Amino acid sequence: MEMEQTMIGRGRDAIDMIFDDSSVQENEIGNYQFDSEIGPGAVVGTAQLEGQAVTFIASDAQAINPRFNVVYFGIIGLEEAYKMALSVYHTIEADKDKPLEQKRAIVLIVDTPGNGPGKVEEIMGMNKSTGSYQLALAEARKAGHPIVAMVIGRAISGAFLCHGLQADHILSLAKNFGTMIHVMPITSISRITKIDIERLEELSKGNPVFAAGVDFFYKLGGVEEKVEKVEDMRSLIKKHIDEIRALKVAGNFEKLGPWGRGTLGDERGGRTSRKVVMKLMDAQYEAVAEKYLNA
Repeated sequence: MEMEQTMIGRGRDAIDMIFDDSSVQENEIGNYQFDSEIGPGAVVGTAQLEGQAVTFIASDAQAINPRFNVVYFGIIGLEEAYKMALSVYHTIEADKDKPLEQKRAIVLIVDTPGNGPGKVEEIMGMNKSTGSYQLALAEARKAGHPIVAMVIGRAISGAFLCHGLQADHILSLAKNFGTMIHVMPITSISRITKIDIERLEELSKGNPVFAAGVDFFYKLGGVEEKVEKVEDMRSLIKKHIDEIRALKVAGNFEKLGPWGRGTLGDERGGRTSRKVVMKLMDAQYEAVAEKYLNA
C-alpha cells in the first residue's frame, strides 16, 4: 500500500492503521460513554491490538471546536485536555482490580502543534486542564498501565508535555515523514534568552539541547525508537507494550517514563552533564537538609 510521505493531520488514519480491523469503539471506555460533542478535537476510546484491549487517545486535526475558535488543526484545547484526562481515569477505574500483567495499555497518537492559547481558555483554566491530563497519565503509568506514545506528525510545546512526555516509551516516525518534535522554536528561544538567532542556529547543529527534530530527541533519550515505515507502527507499538509490561511486572519502573529517558540519554551521549548536575544538587541538598528537616 503506497502512503503519502507524511502523517501530519492524519490521526484518524493512524488509528485505522494501528488497531485490529473493526475493533475501534470511539467514545467508549469501560462502562463510560463520552459525549461526542464535547472536545471534538480529542479522539478517545477502546480498540484491540493483536487481540488485546487498549485505550487510545489521539488528536483529530480535521475537527474544529465551535466553542473555542483557537482549537483546530490538532490543537489540544481546554475541553480536549479534560476529555483526554477522563479517558485515562476511566481506564484506571476499569482495570483497578486487575494484576499488573493484565492492566490494559494506553496508546497515545501524537500530532499536535500546541495547546489552545486563547484569552478565554486562559481565563477558564487551560493550565489546569492540561495539568490534569499530565497527572492522569502519570498516575496510570505508576498504576501499571503500559503507555506508549506514537508521534506521527507534530509534537510541539505544552501539548507534547501533556500528550506524550508522560508515556513509558515514546516512538516517532522518522524525520523524512516531516515529523516535528521541539519544545520551542528557535525564534522564541531567542526572544527569551536574548541570544542571537544566528548563534542558536549554529548551536542547534551539534547541541541536542538547542535542536529540534526526531534525531536530536532520539540522542537525548526523548524518543526510544524511530519508526522507518508507517506499516511498522502497529508491530513496534505492540513490541514496546510487551517490553513495558515485562519491566513493570519485574518492578523495574525506574527504567520507564521520564526517568528512564534520562538514563537513555546518558547512554546515547545526549545528556553528558545530567549525572554531574544531579550529583552536585544532591550534595547541596545534603549540606542543608538536616537544618531544615529538624526545624
